[in-house]
Amino acid sequence: MRSVYDVILRPIITEQSMEHTDLKKYAFAVAPDANKIEIRKAVEEIFGVKVAKVTTLNMDGKKKRTGRYPEGSRPAWKKAVVRLTDDSKTIEFFEGMA
Repeated sequence: MRSVYDVILRPIITEQSMEHTDLKKYAFAVAPDANKIEIRKAVEEIFGVKVAKVTTLNMDGKKKRTGRYPEGSRPAWKKAVVRLTDDSKTIEFFEGMA
């Protein structure tokens, strides 16, 4: 059995994701093989909040040029947007970043 820290890899701190913090939506990069149930349990255990909904997206790696011929690509990864319940507290990690 894997740890909850193996499921949630890092938070996604972008301008767009910070606009949704007032709606209690938070974005995380998660393990590619993690499902919604594992993501829900991991967020609830790490941050001590109640999760209402989990939405996942598979982000494709973008093609990048490294010179004339060798074309490389960025790795593909999985993103999860977690929405908390109305009576749940906010995640303090994202406080003050918006």
